[in-house]
Amino acid sequence: MRKNDFKAMDILLALVLLTRLPLPHLHKSRFGRQAHAVWAFPLAGLIVGLLALATAQLALGWWSPAIAAGLALAVQVLITGAMHEDGLADTADGLWGGFDRARRLEIMKDSHIGTYGVLALGLGCGLRWVTLTALLSAGMIWTLVVMAVLSRAAMPVMMASLPHARDTGLSHSVGRPNRAHVVAGVVLALGLGIFCIGVTAVAVGLLLVPVVLGLRALARAKIGGQTGDILGATQQLCEIAAGLALLALL
Repeated sequence: MRKNDFKAMDILLALVLLTRLPLPHLHKSRFGRQAHAVWAFPLAGLIVGLLALATAQLALGWWSPAIAAGLALAVQVLITGAMHEDGLADTADGLWGGFDRARRLEIMKDSHIGTYGVLALGLGCGLRWVTLTALLSAGMIWTLVVMAVLSRAAMPVMMASLPHARDTGLSHSVGRPNRAHVVAGVVLALGLGIFCIGVTAVAVGLLLVPVVLGLRALARAKIGGQTGDILGATQQLCEIAAGLALLALL
């Protein structure tokens, strides 16, 4: 396998990794390409964003922007199996609930949710809901796609820039992507964003850099690297930040 090869199969693999859509069964040998498939993460975001957009568009024919935003948010959660929300909750519990690295990783692996996780989920979903409501009220429905693709392009950046915090888990099984696949994903996400809303998407992408760098520094300091939960938190925080940036810029 060449180090920098790109294959159409990566798109399907990215969808399998990041969604719960009914997809064709992949042979286990295909999962050896998981680190290569990160360039296609924005395409998984594109599918999620388009389905949320379609839901919001239909809902706006009968209900208020607030209800349409809530339904669009619910569709995103269903499509992804709430894996990113789960990562955000576990990250909040672990990074703030433990007093040393080992305990923090133990908490993050625990399926139970604590006070920090509940607060993170409540605040995260609340911010996403009100942000989507404001965007839909302003007629900026394509921003749903922009937030979805840019936030998923941020995940490979985190994967490549931090070592694995533990020797097991989803993030470890995927592997560490190389720079070419990460850059390709970022360029793809920006291209899709520009197609949807113009060059403002580039400004939004730049505003996500401090979000990624801040979480990266926190994860390195608290647990010495990244996990699947950190990646989920990256997607959630970047989606929220992208929404807020879009409201400010547009």
